[in-house]
Amino acid sequence: MSMLVVVTENVPPRLRGRLAIWLLEVRAGVYVGDVSAKIREMIWEQIAGLAEEGNVVMAWAT
Repeated sequence: MSMLVVVTENVPPRLRGRLAIWLLEVRAGVYVGDVSAKIREMIWEQIAGLAEEGNVVMAWAT
């Protein structure tokens, strides 16, 4: 498990809702959580598929 931070900007509400399933939204567009590598990869696939014209940064500590 590793600490994960995702910061979003101008993404569709459905992506924000999807991220809120796995991560805690500590501020508008900022999500944090402790997830496994498998879940982190799955989250990135969701981001890549749903971000549209928005911007997303994902960082984690190993």
